[in-house]
Amino acid sequence: MRSLRFISAEALVSDTRRVRRSLGSVAHNLFPLLFKAGYLQEQGEVIHDLVENWPLPELDVGKLLGKTADHQEDISSRACCVCLASCLTGLKDYVLNCSSPYAKRLKTVDLTGIKDVEVQLCKCQKALGRWARTELLCKICFDLLIDIQRLQPGPSASEISVDVLINLFVTERSYELVVQALLMRCHSPLKIHCVAFRADNLVPRKLFYIIKLAEPSLLRRFEVVHNVRLEMEHLEVLFNNVHFPQLTSLALPARTFDVRRFTPEDEATLARTGEKLSKMTQLTELSLPFSTLTGRIRKLLSPLKTPLKVLDVSNCSLNHVDMAYLANSLHSNHLEVLDISGHDVTDLYPSTFFKLLNHSSHTLKSLTLEECNIQDIHVNMLILGLVPCRKLEEVKFLGNPLSSRALKCLFNIFIDFQRLKYIEFPVPRDCYPNDISYPIHEADLLKFDHQKYERIVEELNMILLRAKREDIKASTPLFGGYDAAVQETGNELGSFLLKSFREALESFSTMLQEMT
Repeated sequence: MRSLRFISAEALVSDTRRVRRSLGSVAHNLFPLLFKAGYLQEQGEVIHDLVENWPLPELDVGKLLGKTADHQEDISSRACCVCLASCLTGLKDYVLNCSSPYAKRLKTVDLTGIKDVEVQLCKCQKALGRWARTELLCKICFDLLIDIQRLQPGPSASEISVDVLINLFVTERSYELVVQALLMRCHSPLKIHCVAFRADNLVPRKLFYIIKLAEPSLLRRFEVVHNVRLEMEHLEVLFNNVHFPQLTSLALPARTFDVRRFTPEDEATLARTGEKLSKMTQLTELSLPFSTLTGRIRKLLSPLKTPLKVLDVSNCSLNHVDMAYLANSLHSNHLEVLDISGHDVTDLYPSTFFKLLNHSSHTLKSLTLEECNIQDIHVNMLILGLVPCRKLEEVKFLGNPLSSRALKCLFNIFIDFQRLKYIEFPVPRDCYPNDISYPIHEADLLKFDHQKYERIVEELNMILLRAKREDIKASTPLFGGYDAAVQETGNELGSFLLKSFREALESFSTMLQEMT
Protein backbone atom coordinates (compact mmCIF):
# COMPACT_ATOMS: atom_id res chain seq x y z
CA MET A 1 0.00 0.00 0.00
CA ARG A 2 1.46 3.32 -1.10
CA SER A 3 0.30 6.70 0.10
CA LEU A 4 -0.23 9.63 -2.23
CA ARG A 5 2.92 11.18 -0.77
CA PHE A 6 4.96 8.12 -1.73
CA ILE A 7 3.52 8.03 -5.25
CA SER A 8 4.49 11.68 -5.62
CA ALA A 9 7.98 10.91 -4.31
CA GLU A 10 8.34 8.11 -6.88
CA ALA A 11 7.37 10.51 -9.64
CA LEU A 12 9.99 13.00 -8.47
CA VAL A 13 12.90 10.55 -8.11
CA SER A 14 12.24 9.12 -11.57
CA ASP A 15 13.82 12.30 -12.98
CA THR A 16 17.40 12.55 -11.68
CA ARG A 17 18.00 16.05 -13.02
CA ARG A 18 14.83 17.40 -11.46
CA VAL A 19 15.77 15.91 -8.08
CA ARG A 20 19.21 17.50 -8.28
CA ARG A 21 17.71 20.92 -9.08
CA SER A 22 15.07 20.62 -6.35
CA LEU A 23 17.07 19.29 -3.39
CA GLY A 24 17.80 22.74 -2.01
CA SER A 25 14.11 23.48 -1.61
CA VAL A 26 12.93 20.04 -0.41
CA ALA A 27 11.68 19.94 3.19
CA HIS A 28 14.05 18.03 5.45
CA ASN A 29 11.39 15.59 6.63
CA LEU A 30 10.86 14.44 3.02
CA PHE A 31 14.41 13.13 2.58
CA PRO A 32 13.59 9.70 4.15
CA LEU A 33 10.58 9.38 1.85
CA LEU A 34 12.66 10.22 -1.24
CA PHE A 35 15.41 7.84 -0.12
CA LYS A 36 13.08 4.84 -0.03
CA ALA A 37 11.40 5.83 -3.29
CA GLY A 38 14.80 6.22 -4.97
CA TYR A 39 16.00 2.90 -3.55
CA LEU A 40 12.87 1.12 -4.76
CA GLN A 41 13.45 2.44 -8.28
CA GLU A 42 17.20 1.74 -8.07
CA GLN A 43 18.06 5.37 -8.81
CA GLY A 44 21.69 5.34 -7.76
CA GLU A 45 22.38 8.97 -8.62
CA VAL A 46 19.36 10.10 -6.61
CA ILE A 47 20.49 8.06 -3.59
CA HIS A 48 23.97 9.58 -3.87
CA ASP A 49 22.65 13.15 -4.04
CA LEU A 50 20.24 12.64 -1.14
CA VAL A 51 23.02 11.29 1.10
CA GLU A 52 25.48 13.97 -0.02
CA ASN A 53 22.98 16.62 1.12
CA TRP A 54 21.44 14.73 4.07
CA PRO A 55 19.98 17.36 6.44
CA LEU A 56 19.05 15.14 9.41
CA PRO A 57 21.16 13.92 12.37
CA GLU A 58 20.60 10.24 11.58
CA LEU A 59 20.67 8.05 8.47
CA ASP A 60 19.50 4.57 9.44
CA VAL A 61 19.33 2.55 6.21
CA GLY A 62 17.44 -0.37 7.75
CA LYS A 63 14.81 1.92 9.23
CA LEU A 64 14.49 3.96 6.03
CA LEU A 65 13.89 0.80 3.98
CA GLY A 66 11.59 -0.84 6.53
CA LYS A 67 7.84 -0.54 6.89
CA THR A 68 6.68 3.07 6.93
CA ALA A 69 3.31 4.80 7.00
CA ASP A 70 3.74 5.82 3.36
CA HIS A 71 4.98 2.46 2.06
CA GLN A 72 4.18 -0.71 4.00
CA GLU A 73 6.63 -3.03 2.23
CA ASP A 74 9.90 -3.78 4.05
CA ILE A 75 12.68 -3.67 1.44
CA SER A 76 15.64 -3.86 3.85
CA SER A 77 16.46 -7.29 2.37
CA ARG A 78 17.44 -5.59 -0.91
CA ALA A 79 21.19 -5.28 -0.48
CA CYS A 80 21.24 -3.62 -3.90
CA CYS A 81 24.78 -3.06 -5.16
CA VAL A 82 23.87 0.07 -7.13
CA CYS A 83 22.00 1.75 -4.27
CA LEU A 84 24.32 0.82 -1.41
CA ALA A 85 27.45 1.78 -3.33
CA SER A 86 25.81 5.12 -4.21
CA CYS A 87 24.87 5.60 -0.56
CA LEU A 88 28.46 5.11 0.60
CA THR A 89 30.01 7.30 -2.10
CA GLY A 90 27.37 9.93 -1.29
CA LEU A 91 28.54 9.78 2.32
CA LYS A 92 32.10 10.50 1.20
CA ASP A 93 30.95 13.49 -0.85
CA TYR A 94 28.89 14.70 2.11
CA VAL A 95 32.20 15.28 3.87
CA LEU A 96 33.97 16.77 0.86
CA ASN A 97 31.32 19.18 -0.47
CA CYS A 98 31.74 22.83 0.43
CA SER A 99 28.36 23.56 1.97
CA SER A 100 28.21 25.42 5.26
CA PRO A 101 29.22 23.35 8.31
CA TYR A 102 26.02 24.60 9.98
CA ALA A 103 24.00 22.72 7.33
CA LYS A 104 25.81 19.47 8.11
CA ARG A 105 23.91 17.90 10.99
CA LEU A 106 24.57 14.22 10.26
CA LYS A 107 26.00 12.42 13.29
CA THR A 108 25.13 8.73 12.82
CA VAL A 109 24.87 6.41 9.82
CA ASP A 110 23.57 2.91 10.59
CA LEU A 111 24.21 0.18 8.02
CA THR A 112 23.43 -2.74 10.33
CA GLY A 113 19.77 -3.12 9.34
CA ILE A 114 20.52 -4.44 5.85
CA LYS A 115 19.53 -8.12 5.45
CA ASP A 116 21.43 -10.43 3.13
CA VAL A 117 19.15 -12.90 1.35
CA GLU A 118 19.52 -15.38 -1.49
CA VAL A 119 17.24 -13.75 -4.08
CA GLN A 120 17.72 -10.06 -4.82
CA LEU A 121 14.55 -8.39 -6.05
CA CYS A 122 16.28 -5.22 -7.24
CA LYS A 123 16.67 -4.63 -11.00
CA CYS A 124 20.44 -5.18 -11.05
CA GLN A 125 19.96 -8.47 -9.11
CA LYS A 126 23.43 -7.95 -7.69
CA ALA A 127 24.00 -7.63 -3.97
CA LEU A 128 26.60 -5.64 -2.10
CA GLY A 129 27.02 -8.22 0.64
CA ARG A 130 28.41 -7.81 4.13
CA TRP A 131 31.99 -8.53 3.06
CA ALA A 132 31.78 -6.10 0.12
CA ARG A 133 30.13 -3.43 2.29
CA THR A 134 33.00 -3.76 4.76
CA GLU A 135 35.60 -3.46 2.02
CA LEU A 136 33.94 -0.49 0.29
CA LEU A 137 33.37 1.46 3.51
CA CYS A 138 36.97 0.91 4.66
CA LYS A 139 38.29 1.97 1.27
CA ILE A 140 36.13 5.12 1.33
CA CYS A 141 37.26 6.02 4.86
CA PHE A 142 40.91 5.57 3.93
CA ASP A 143 40.62 7.39 0.58
CA LEU A 144 38.75 10.22 2.27
CA LEU A 145 41.83 11.15 4.30
CA ILE A 146 43.90 11.31 1.12
CA ASP A 147 41.26 13.42 -0.67
CA ILE A 148 41.03 15.86 2.24
CA GLN A 149 44.79 16.42 2.04
CA ARG A 150 44.77 16.67 -1.75
CA LEU A 151 41.62 18.72 -2.34
CA GLN A 152 41.72 20.80 0.86
CA PRO A 153 37.91 21.28 0.82
CA GLY A 154 37.98 23.78 3.66
CA PRO A 155 37.65 23.76 7.43
CA SER A 156 34.17 22.22 7.32
CA ALA A 157 35.55 18.77 6.35
CA SER A 158 37.81 18.56 9.39
CA GLU A 159 34.95 19.59 11.69
CA ILE A 160 32.70 16.74 10.57
CA SER A 161 32.46 13.62 12.73
CA VAL A 162 30.03 10.92 11.64
CA ASP A 163 29.73 7.59 13.44
CA VAL A 164 29.17 4.79 10.92
CA LEU A 165 27.71 1.62 12.48
CA ILE A 166 28.40 -1.53 10.50
CA ASN A 167 28.60 -5.32 10.78
CA LEU A 168 32.21 -6.00 9.76
CA PHE A 169 33.13 -9.15 7.85
CA VAL A 170 36.88 -9.71 7.49
CA THR A 171 38.85 -12.37 5.64
CA GLU A 172 42.52 -12.66 4.67
CA ARG A 173 41.78 -10.82 1.41
CA SER A 174 40.33 -7.72 3.12
CA TYR A 175 42.38 -7.82 6.33
CA GLU A 176 45.02 -5.19 5.52
CA LEU A 177 42.47 -2.67 4.21
CA VAL A 178 40.21 -3.03 7.26
CA VAL A 179 43.17 -2.73 9.64
CA GLN A 180 44.27 0.49 7.91
CA ALA A 181 40.78 1.98 8.17
CA LEU A 182 40.44 1.06 11.85
CA LEU A 183 43.90 2.39 12.71
CA MET A 184 43.11 5.74 11.05
CA ARG A 185 39.60 5.97 12.52
CA CYS A 186 40.44 8.78 14.94
CA HIS A 187 41.67 10.96 12.03
CA SER A 188 38.80 10.27 9.65
CA PRO A 189 35.54 12.28 9.58
CA LEU A 190 33.79 8.92 9.02
CA LYS A 191 34.37 6.84 12.14
CA ILE A 192 33.71 3.11 11.77
CA HIS A 193 32.03 1.50 14.77
CA CYS A 194 31.68 -2.26 14.67
CA VAL A 195 28.40 -3.66 16.02
CA ALA A 196 28.96 -7.23 14.79
CA PHE A 197 32.20 -8.88 13.68
CA ARG A 198 32.61 -11.97 11.51
CA ALA A 199 36.03 -13.48 10.78
CA ASP A 200 36.79 -16.19 8.27
CA ASN A 201 40.04 -17.45 6.74
CA LEU A 202 42.27 -15.67 9.28
CA VAL A 203 45.13 -16.99 11.40
CA PRO A 204 44.56 -16.46 15.16
CA ARG A 205 47.35 -13.86 15.37
CA LYS A 206 45.58 -11.58 12.88
CA LEU A 207 42.20 -12.22 14.50
CA PHE A 208 43.51 -11.17 17.93
CA TYR A 209 45.01 -7.99 16.49
CA ILE A 210 42.03 -6.81 14.47
CA ILE A 211 39.44 -7.60 17.13
CA LYS A 212 41.23 -5.20 19.50
CA LEU A 213 40.96 -2.47 16.86
CA ALA A 214 37.23 -3.17 16.41
CA GLU A 215 36.23 -1.81 19.84
CA PRO A 216 35.37 -5.15 21.51
CA SER A 217 33.82 -3.33 24.48
CA LEU A 218 30.97 -2.23 22.17
CA LEU A 219 30.66 -5.45 20.16
CA ARG A 220 27.27 -7.20 20.19
CA ARG A 221 27.91 -10.20 17.91
CA PHE A 222 31.19 -12.08 17.35
CA GLU A 223 31.41 -14.87 14.76
CA VAL A 224 34.60 -16.85 14.17
CA VAL A 225 33.85 -19.42 11.49
CA HIS A 226 35.12 -22.00 9.02
CA ASN A 227 38.80 -21.48 8.17
CA VAL A 228 39.97 -20.01 11.47
CA ARG A 229 41.96 -22.55 13.44
CA LEU A 230 40.81 -21.34 16.82
CA GLU A 231 41.40 -24.00 19.46
CA MET A 232 40.54 -23.86 23.15
CA GLU A 233 44.00 -22.59 24.09
CA HIS A 234 43.65 -19.70 21.61
CA LEU A 235 40.20 -18.92 22.98
CA GLU A 236 41.59 -18.69 26.52
CA VAL A 237 44.30 -16.25 25.37
CA LEU A 238 41.67 -14.18 23.58
CA PHE A 239 39.33 -14.02 26.58
CA ASN A 240 42.23 -13.20 28.92
CA ASN A 241 43.28 -10.22 26.83
CA VAL A 242 40.05 -8.95 25.29
CA HIS A 243 36.79 -8.27 27.11
CA PHE A 244 33.31 -8.34 25.56
CA PRO A 245 30.94 -6.82 28.14
CA GLN A 246 28.14 -6.09 25.62
CA LEU A 247 28.36 -9.35 23.65
CA THR A 248 25.00 -11.03 23.05
CA SER A 249 26.02 -13.62 20.44
CA LEU A 250 29.14 -15.78 20.10
CA ALA A 251 29.81 -18.30 17.31
CA LEU A 252 32.97 -20.43 17.35
CA PRO A 253 34.49 -22.48 14.51
CA ALA A 254 34.44 -26.26 14.23
CA ARG A 255 36.72 -28.22 16.56
CA THR A 256 37.34 -25.34 18.97
CA PHE A 257 36.85 -27.94 21.71
CA ASP A 258 37.84 -31.59 21.46
CA VAL A 259 37.59 -33.55 24.71
CA ARG A 260 39.04 -36.68 23.11
CA ARG A 261 42.55 -35.32 23.58
CA PHE A 262 41.98 -33.54 26.89
CA THR A 263 44.62 -33.58 29.62
CA PRO A 264 43.95 -32.55 33.25
CA GLU A 265 45.23 -29.09 32.32
CA ASP A 266 42.71 -28.94 29.48
CA GLU A 267 39.89 -29.76 31.90
CA ALA A 268 40.93 -26.75 33.97
CA THR A 269 41.11 -24.59 30.84
CA LEU A 270 37.57 -25.62 29.88
CA ALA A 271 36.33 -24.66 33.34
CA ARG A 272 38.05 -21.27 33.06
CA THR A 273 36.47 -20.75 29.62
CA GLY A 274 33.04 -21.31 31.17
CA GLU A 275 33.89 -18.73 33.84
CA LYS A 276 34.95 -16.25 31.17
CA LEU A 277 31.66 -16.79 29.34
CA SER A 278 29.81 -16.09 32.58
CA LYS A 279 31.39 -12.62 32.66
CA MET A 280 29.53 -11.83 29.41
CA THR A 281 26.31 -11.02 31.20
CA GLN A 282 24.47 -10.09 27.98
CA LEU A 283 25.30 -13.37 26.20
CA THR A 284 22.13 -15.15 25.03
CA GLU A 285 23.31 -16.86 21.80
CA LEU A 286 26.05 -19.50 21.62
CA SER A 287 27.06 -21.56 18.60
CA LEU A 288 29.50 -24.49 19.03
CA PRO A 289 29.01 -26.71 15.95
CA PHE A 290 31.34 -29.68 15.39
CA SER A 291 33.15 -29.29 18.72
CA THR A 292 33.51 -32.60 20.55
CA LEU A 293 32.07 -31.91 23.99
CA THR A 294 31.10 -35.39 25.18
CA GLY A 295 30.28 -35.25 28.88
CA ARG A 296 31.50 -31.65 29.26
CA ILE A 297 28.60 -29.43 28.21
CA ARG A 298 27.70 -28.80 31.85
CA LYS A 299 31.21 -27.59 32.68
CA LEU A 300 31.04 -25.06 29.86
CA LEU A 301 27.48 -23.79 30.23
CA SER A 302 26.60 -24.08 33.93
CA PRO A 303 28.64 -20.99 34.97
CA LEU A 304 26.47 -18.78 32.71
CA LYS A 305 24.27 -16.51 34.77
CA THR A 306 22.11 -15.42 31.83
CA PRO A 307 19.94 -18.12 30.18
CA LEU A 308 20.67 -18.82 26.53
CA LYS A 309 17.96 -18.18 23.95
CA VAL A 310 19.93 -19.59 21.00
CA LEU A 311 22.05 -22.74 21.27
CA ASP A 312 23.80 -24.63 18.47
CA VAL A 313 25.40 -27.86 19.65
CA SER A 314 25.13 -29.68 16.33
CA ASN A 315 27.53 -32.59 15.87
CA CYS A 316 29.07 -32.13 19.33
CA SER A 317 28.91 -35.86 20.25
CA LEU A 318 26.75 -35.19 23.30
CA ASN A 319 26.00 -38.14 25.57
CA HIS A 320 23.15 -38.92 27.99
CA VAL A 321 24.76 -36.84 30.77
CA ASP A 322 24.95 -33.81 28.46
CA MET A 323 21.33 -34.15 27.37
CA ALA A 324 20.17 -34.58 30.95
CA TYR A 325 21.98 -31.37 31.88
CA LEU A 326 20.43 -29.43 28.98
CA ALA A 327 16.94 -30.71 29.82
CA ASN A 328 17.23 -29.61 33.46
CA SER A 329 19.32 -26.43 33.06
CA LEU A 330 18.06 -22.86 33.37
CA HIS A 331 18.58 -22.55 29.60
CA SER A 332 15.86 -25.09 28.74
CA ASN A 333 13.03 -22.77 29.78
CA HIS A 334 14.28 -19.90 27.63
CA LEU A 335 15.49 -21.50 24.38
CA GLU A 336 14.04 -19.96 21.23
CA VAL A 337 16.44 -21.54 18.71
CA LEU A 338 17.91 -25.03 19.18
CA ASP A 339 20.14 -26.96 16.78
CA ILE A 340 20.98 -30.44 17.98
CA SER A 341 21.73 -31.99 14.60
CA GLY A 342 24.00 -35.00 14.28
CA HIS A 343 22.74 -36.72 17.46
CA ASP A 344 20.67 -39.90 17.56
CA VAL A 345 18.11 -38.23 19.83
CA THR A 346 15.37 -40.86 19.54
CA ASP A 347 17.58 -43.86 20.37
CA LEU A 348 20.37 -42.59 22.63
CA TYR A 349 18.40 -40.40 25.03
CA PRO A 350 14.74 -40.11 24.02
CA SER A 351 13.35 -39.33 27.47
CA THR A 352 15.79 -36.51 28.24
CA PHE A 353 15.51 -35.06 24.73
CA PHE A 354 11.72 -34.90 24.91
CA LYS A 355 11.99 -33.46 28.40
CA LEU A 356 14.16 -30.70 26.88
CA LEU A 357 11.51 -30.08 24.23
CA ASN A 358 8.78 -29.96 26.86
CA HIS A 359 10.68 -27.48 29.03
CA SER A 360 11.40 -25.21 26.05
CA SER A 361 7.96 -25.59 24.45
CA HIS A 362 6.71 -22.20 25.67
CA THR A 363 9.60 -20.33 24.01
CA LEU A 364 10.96 -22.51 21.18
CA LYS A 365 10.63 -20.94 17.71
CA SER A 366 13.21 -22.83 15.65
CA LEU A 367 14.23 -26.49 15.91
CA THR A 368 16.90 -28.18 13.76
CA LEU A 369 17.26 -31.98 13.82
CA GLU A 370 19.37 -32.75 10.77
CA GLU A 371 20.94 -36.22 10.42
CA CYS A 372 19.53 -37.43 13.74
CA ASN A 373 18.66 -40.93 12.42
CA ILE A 374 14.95 -40.25 12.88
CA GLN A 375 13.13 -43.14 11.18
CA ASP A 376 9.52 -44.10 10.56
CA ILE A 377 9.37 -46.05 13.82
CA HIS A 378 10.17 -42.83 15.71
CA VAL A 379 7.52 -40.60 14.10
CA ASN A 380 4.78 -41.11 16.69
CA MET A 381 7.28 -40.44 19.47
CA LEU A 382 8.53 -37.31 17.66
CA ILE A 383 5.00 -36.02 17.20
CA LEU A 384 4.32 -36.39 20.93
CA GLY A 385 7.46 -34.39 21.63
CA LEU A 386 6.62 -31.65 19.14
CA VAL A 387 2.93 -31.16 19.93
CA PRO A 388 3.54 -28.92 22.98
CA CYS A 389 5.87 -26.67 20.95
CA ARG A 390 3.08 -24.44 19.63
CA LYS A 391 5.30 -21.40 19.08
CA LEU A 392 7.47 -23.12 16.47
CA GLU A 393 8.07 -20.96 13.40
CA GLU A 394 10.49 -23.27 11.60
CA VAL A 395 11.44 -26.95 11.72
CA LYS A 396 14.42 -28.44 9.89
CA PHE A 397 15.05 -32.17 9.73
CA LEU A 398 17.08 -32.85 6.59
CA GLY A 399 19.12 -36.01 6.27
CA ASN A 400 16.81 -38.33 8.23
CA PRO A 401 15.73 -41.72 6.74
CA LEU A 402 11.99 -40.98 6.66
CA SER A 403 9.59 -42.42 4.11
CA SER A 404 7.01 -40.41 2.20
CA ARG A 405 4.33 -41.89 4.46
CA ALA A 406 6.12 -40.61 7.58
CA LEU A 407 6.52 -37.17 6.02
CA LYS A 408 2.80 -36.99 5.32
CA CYS A 409 2.09 -37.84 8.98
CA LEU A 410 4.37 -35.02 10.10
CA PHE A 411 2.88 -32.51 7.65
CA ASN A 412 -0.62 -33.37 8.92
CA ILE A 413 0.60 -32.37 12.38
CA PHE A 414 2.50 -29.28 11.22
CA ILE A 415 -0.64 -27.71 9.73
CA ASP A 416 -1.96 -27.22 13.28
CA PHE A 417 1.09 -25.15 14.31
CA GLN A 418 -0.37 -21.70 13.73
CA ARG A 419 2.96 -19.85 13.84
CA LEU A 420 4.86 -22.27 11.61
CA LYS A 421 6.21 -20.63 8.43
CA TYR A 422 9.07 -22.82 7.21
CA ILE A 423 9.84 -26.56 6.97
CA GLU A 424 13.02 -28.21 5.66
CA PHE A 425 12.33 -31.89 5.02
CA PRO A 426 14.51 -34.69 3.57
CA VAL A 427 14.15 -36.47 0.28
CA PRO A 428 11.97 -39.47 1.26
CA ARG A 429 13.83 -42.71 1.94
CA ASP A 430 11.75 -44.53 -0.66
CA CYS A 431 13.10 -42.22 -3.41
CA TYR A 432 16.65 -43.55 -2.90
CA PRO A 433 18.02 -46.95 -3.94
CA ASN A 434 17.92 -49.64 -1.25
CA ASP A 435 21.71 -49.74 -0.90
CA ILE A 436 22.00 -46.07 0.19
CA SER A 437 23.11 -45.75 3.82
CA TYR A 438 22.58 -42.84 6.20
CA PRO A 439 23.97 -40.28 6.73
CA ILE A 440 24.11 -40.01 2.95
CA HIS A 441 27.48 -39.16 1.45
CA GLU A 442 27.47 -35.87 -0.45
CA ALA A 443 28.33 -37.66 -3.70
CA ASP A 444 25.13 -39.73 -3.38
CA LEU A 445 22.71 -36.95 -2.42
CA LEU A 446 21.41 -36.53 -5.95
CA LYS A 447 21.04 -40.25 -6.67
CA PHE A 448 17.31 -40.43 -6.09
CA ASP A 449 14.20 -40.83 -8.25
CA HIS A 450 13.46 -37.18 -9.07
CA GLN A 451 10.08 -37.85 -10.65
CA LYS A 452 8.87 -39.77 -7.62
CA TYR A 453 10.20 -37.03 -5.37
CA GLU A 454 8.27 -34.37 -7.31
CA ARG A 455 5.05 -36.41 -6.99
CA ILE A 456 5.53 -36.68 -3.22
CA VAL A 457 6.25 -32.96 -2.95
CA GLU A 458 2.94 -32.27 -4.72
CA GLU A 459 1.15 -34.49 -2.21
CA LEU A 460 2.81 -32.72 0.72
CA ASN A 461 1.88 -29.33 -0.72
CA MET A 462 -1.70 -30.54 -1.15
CA ILE A 463 -1.82 -31.27 2.59
CA LEU A 464 -0.86 -27.63 3.23
CA LEU A 465 -3.26 -26.36 0.57
CA ARG A 466 -6.27 -28.31 1.88
CA ALA A 467 -5.57 -26.99 5.37
CA LYS A 468 -5.30 -23.42 3.96
CA ARG A 469 -1.70 -23.22 5.12
CA GLU A 470 -0.18 -21.77 1.96
CA ASP A 471 1.74 -19.48 4.32
CA ILE A 472 4.04 -22.42 5.16
CA LYS A 473 7.04 -22.73 2.85
CA ALA A 474 8.42 -26.28 2.58
CA SER A 475 11.68 -27.11 0.80
CA THR A 476 14.55 -29.60 0.53
CA PRO A 477 17.87 -27.69 0.25
CA LEU A 478 20.01 -30.78 -0.38
CA PHE A 479 23.32 -29.05 0.28
CA GLY A 480 22.18 -26.99 3.25
CA GLY A 481 20.54 -23.62 3.62
CA TYR A 482 21.72 -20.45 1.96
CA ASP A 483 24.59 -18.64 3.69
CA ALA A 484 25.13 -15.16 2.24
CA ALA A 485 28.61 -14.88 3.76
CA VAL A 486 29.83 -18.20 2.34
CA GLN A 487 28.27 -17.39 -1.03
CA GLU A 488 30.07 -14.06 -1.17
CA THR A 489 33.52 -15.35 -0.22
CA GLY A 490 33.31 -18.80 -1.79
CA ASN A 491 36.14 -18.22 -4.28
CA GLU A 492 38.54 -17.06 -1.58
CA LEU A 493 37.67 -19.92 0.74
CA GLY A 494 37.94 -22.43 -2.10
CA SER A 495 41.45 -21.15 -2.88
CA PHE A 496 42.36 -21.45 0.78
CA LEU A 497 41.20 -25.08 0.91
CA LEU A 498 43.18 -25.94 -2.24
CA LYS A 499 46.26 -24.31 -0.74
CA SER A 500 45.82 -26.25 2.50
CA PHE A 501 45.36 -29.50 0.57
CA ARG A 502 48.50 -28.82 -1.47
CA GLU A 503 50.51 -28.09 1.68
CA ALA A 504 49.24 -31.32 3.26
CA LEU A 505 50.31 -33.32 0.18
CA GLU A 506 53.75 -31.68 0.18
CA SER A 507 54.18 -32.46 3.88
CA PHE A 508 53.11 -36.08 3.30
CA SER A 509 55.52 -36.39 0.36
CA THR A 510 58.40 -35.02 2.44
CA MET A 511 57.61 -37.48 5.22
CA LEU A 512 57.65 -40.41 2.77
CA GLN A 513 61.01 -39.30 1.37
CA GLU A 514 62.48 -39.11 4.87
CA MET A 515 61.21 -42.62 5.62
CA THR A 516 62.91 -44.01 2.52
